[in-house]
Amino acid sequence: MKTDIEIASEVKLKPITEIAASIGIEPDCLETYGKYKAKVTGQGNKKGKLILVTAINPTPAGEGKTTVSIGLADGLKRSGKSVCLALREPSLGPVFGIKGGATGGGYSQVAPMEDINLHFTGDLHAIMAANNLLSAIIDNHIYWGNNLKIKEVTWHRCQDVNDRALRFIRSGVGFACERDERFDITAASEVMAILCLSKDIDDLKRRLGNIVVGIDEDGKRITAHDLNAENAMTILLKDAINPNLVQTLGGVPAFIHGGPFANIAHGCNSIRATLTAMSYADYVVTEAGFGADLGAEKFIDIKCRLFGISPATVVVVATLRALKCAGGKIDNLSERDDQCLKKGMDNLKKHIKNITEVFKLPCVVAINRFESDGEEELAILKNEIKACGVRAVCTECFAKGGEGALELAEAVVDMATNETSAEYAYSLDESIEQKITSVAKKIYGADGVIFTDKAKEDIAHCPPGLPVCIAKTQFSLSDNPKLIGRPKSCTRRAQDFWWRSQAISCLCPDFRVRRVPSA
Repeated sequence: MKTDIEIASEVKLKPITEIAASIGIEPDCLETYGKYKAKVTGQGNKKGKLILVTAINPTPAGEGKTTVSIGLADGLKRSGKSVCLALREPSLGPVFGIKGGATGGGYSQVAPMEDINLHFTGDLHAIMAANNLLSAIIDNHIYWGNNLKIKEVTWHRCQDVNDRALRFIRSGVGFACERDERFDITAASEVMAILCLSKDIDDLKRRLGNIVVGIDEDGKRITAHDLNAENAMTILLKDAINPNLVQTLGGVPAFIHGGPFANIAHGCNSIRATLTAMSYADYVVTEAGFGADLGAEKFIDIKCRLFGISPATVVVVATLRALKCAGGKIDNLSERDDQCLKKGMDNLKKHIKNITEVFKLPCVVAINRFESDGEEELAILKNEIKACGVRAVCTECFAKGGEGALELAEAVVDMATNETSAEYAYSLDESIEQKITSVAKKIYGADGVIFTDKAKEDIAHCPPGLPVCIAKTQFSLSDNPKLIGRPKSCTRRAQDFWWRSQAISCLCPDFRVRRVPSA
């Protein structure tokens, strides 16, 4: 079998100026980074339909959501449609970790793959610099007299690699600013979330200024604006805010911009990239991180709600191997196991129900087919999906690229014909407790949520009218990664909240709720 690099080397990429011209991007709106990468500063005149690709909860077997997203975009192009792709950009942590890169695979890749997976156009480095500049300003302020009387610092440094030794450290030893500190990974930083939910440079500066960095001696929250930090931070992000343009192996323009983690932040690419893609193409394929319980929920309840957009249809990706894994099978996933398959199907059915009954959106299941998949097992799976009232389509995007997604492309176009508007899992008028409980009950299937006294105390300081961003394990519908399939009769424990200008977070074992940047 050929490697991804060998496959990519077979394809002669088009100059990025040609890719941009193919969808009407004017040269004055293009800032090139070499021959095959560029940033886009303008907007087109179209109002394209948005296609959201999500999946079941991830398993060790893999689902192939990004590969299917890229293959679907290539399939739409092959069928004669005007199409763009809008994805997140990779973080170096996963690239050099277990997960690996985020540019697809086989004949469904975005390119140049090695550039995208590594430093790309420097967006994550700029985010890291802005984040750590704020940390330096905080420590310098404390060192030079602490006029703001900062008692507790809640802001942390970040870097874009997995360096476990820096997760808990002591900084400023021997100085007035000595304190416990930690480094988060850049993709999980609040600056990343803010960048991806900022509609323009002024909005970005406002949100950066609203960041809460600590608490003073009277219990008042101190912001980046109090430290006059937002202007300098914005300058560092002046180029990073513009979406990046590359291409798929099939020649589809691909906007790859922003990379917030879905198990912590909202898990989808920047709103600027999405809206830009929609302004240049009739169809835009995008994805949301991890399973639909995390990525799709946040995509709809946060991103779509804040900016008045809605998916025309939703694609839920699953594989036979992953479903058997979700049903408890560990080894020999290529072997037939109807019992584990049907048990794992419960996870898929819950995600389908969330899309069709909670968010009221049309849904199609993309069965990402492996060469070892048996016809009888596929028939069982299709019948189970059909019983849910949705369409199931086999795809072979890895092996065949866009050609392997033509049936899926046809299904998506058929389902996206009617105008749709997503409903939400909760109303912004509800209390924070009600919002969290709504998501836990409706999306995860929980019986309820327990709020500790500490959580209630912190919630009392939080402003109303904003969405919540729940962070939990990606491996389960519950907050316990070991509870696979479709856990039932479990209660979530909301134990400890912290609030920043951009985030309200409730923390318990692997379960957080975060308030996100809002208008």
